[in-house]
Amino acid sequence: MSRSWSFTYWWRNSEHPGLLKADEYDVAGAAVGAVEYSKLLGPHKVQVGDVVLGLESSGLHSNGYSLVRKIISDSKLDYNKTVQEFGNRSLGEALLEPTRLYTGILNNLLESDLGSSVKAMSHITGGGIGANLARVLPKNTTLDIDRGSWKPLDVFQVLTQWGNLTLEQVESTWNLGLGFAVIVKADKAAEIQQALIQAGVNTWQLGIVESNDCSLEGYIQGAKGVDGGAVRLLGNYK
Repeated sequence: MSRSWSFTYWWRNSEHPGLLKADEYDVAGAAVGAVEYSKLLGPHKVQVGDVVLGLESSGLHSNGYSLVRKIISDSKLDYNKTVQEFGNRSLGEALLEPTRLYTGILNNLLESDLGSSVKAMSHITGGGIGANLARVLPKNTTLDIDRGSWKPLDVFQVLTQWGNLTLEQVESTWNLGLGFAVIVKADKAAEIQQALIQAGVNTWQLGIVESNDCSLEGYIQGAKGVDGGAVRLLGNYK
């Protein structure tokens, strides 16, 4: 039985501007995994015409907190004070909303009859929306994401207002309510979308994978050191 092993064990200095002092550092962890070679997902399976579905995040998902801290500091806000915009929770509680875990739901999807229709996945982490999606697309393909296909969560709306920023300016830093994406066969996209919604995660169509027949001006390509596809975000957020 053919298996592809992925083994990573590393210690990394993580930079946290405004949090760690000059001689301090943070360390981050380790991961071990194995998967049947035939079940490997990734750009090699993605084709023109495949549909990209977005899964809603629960909040910041532990990314972009250097910007969050700067906004809070500049605005002279108190983490312990109740904020009406966040449902009368304290500011600290809203910012520390636990990261949504997609593992169980996605494993169930992959193990179902629909699993063979899933081509690739992308966790929207550091680097934001475009950079994370570009690296799971094959080279010479493009993806246009419709910003109007979802409404960014309130926490992002409020933070950008406090920081005198636009949502477009922070889409390369925060997930804006888009926590994960799956690329699937077009003829199964609606069924997979419905299955994910029934599993408890709001899911919508982000766009369709297309062939690269343009100059790539305005696209994000070569993101995170991966020479993959190209992504751009178009339109306005709701």
